[in-house]
Amino acid sequence: MLIVRQIVCERRRMRSSLFYHTTCSLWRRRGLTAKPYRCFLSSASFSTADYDNGDAFQSNSSKVKIFDRHLKRKQRDRAAWLLRPNDSFVDAVAENLLDRLEDCKKTFPTALCLGGSLQAVRRLLRGRGEIDKLIMMDTSYDMVKRCESSRPDSYNENIETSYVVGDEEFLPIKESSVELVISCLGLHWTNDLPGSMIQCKLALKPDGLFLAAILGGETLKELRIACTVAQMEREGGISPRISPLAQVRDAGNLLTRAGFALPGVDVDEYVVRYKSALDLIEHLREMGETNALLERSNILKRETAVATAAIYDALFAAEDGTIPATFQVIYMTGWREHPSQQKAKRRGSATVSFKDIQKQFGSGG
Repeated sequence: MLIVRQIVCERRRMRSSLFYHTTCSLWRRRGLTAKPYRCFLSSASFSTADYDNGDAFQSNSSKVKIFDRHLKRKQRDRAAWLLRPNDSFVDAVAENLLDRLEDCKKTFPTALCLGGSLQAVRRLLRGRGEIDKLIMMDTSYDMVKRCESSRPDSYNENIETSYVVGDEEFLPIKESSVELVISCLGLHWTNDLPGSMIQCKLALKPDGLFLAAILGGETLKELRIACTVAQMEREGGISPRISPLAQVRDAGNLLTRAGFALPGVDVDEYVVRYKSALDLIEHLREMGETNALLERSNILKRETAVATAAIYDALFAAEDGTIPATFQVIYMTGWREHPSQQKAKRRGSATVSFKDIQKQFGSGG
């Protein structure tokens, strides 16, 4: 998703990022007491494909090449060391995503959490979904180790947790093996998003739930504008600095195409404020959200970077000197088919005509 090539600062700045959000969630907490069981597994442990080595998912790459998955894995490795213990934006997205579990009466004994915001999801789970077994998966070995080494809170101590290094483009999970799949801010980096979602559906048991949060097309619109204007002014043209992101209108089609039943989509916008554009770029690096386009330009001129920061400040700075950055988050919900689920009636099966209803109750005019 990233926009500007990483700008290295001589001194890392301490910042406090403020965000505002239009919805509020309440936590329902359950006390759990049993001791944890942990194990670390390679992706081959769960693979159903006929490959001979644990790196088999590397060869099953998508035909559509938009992102450099090898570079993204390196960026995730770096982010594992730069990751903030508590990121207000990431926590808000994870909390909003997990809040949907409170609307479900059923339980989810086995759950798969895909890469993106693994630590935030596990920390904020707090007994929701009554999960007994949790599989944490990421393409980055360092990110998985970071998550494995972090100490779970008292609410998650009784969850049997496994840690897997795997790729969302070749999901190393057996078919019909989990009741819940969670992906928080990770799937938008896949080259074949519909294919990845289909694999998530196949991993679910009948009546299993798929929850995902991805970044939408309006994300970082301020930085897009500033970067484009700066490049046109300094270089006389533009080069790709921003990854293509799904639009809201596409999310429902993605769920339907993947074969999910009862699809649901909703959108939130978060505005995070930073002291400067450099602080924004550093935050993106900490989240592992820097540019990974295959057709990216490897060179960003210093004068273009300085102009981008200056234009950003001139166009969007607030009275207190901070600059806003908009993150559009698309939440997707879908279920694997099950006979107990409600279904739409067959087309043409209606027994009452709208014309008869209109005659009975009047036109309303």
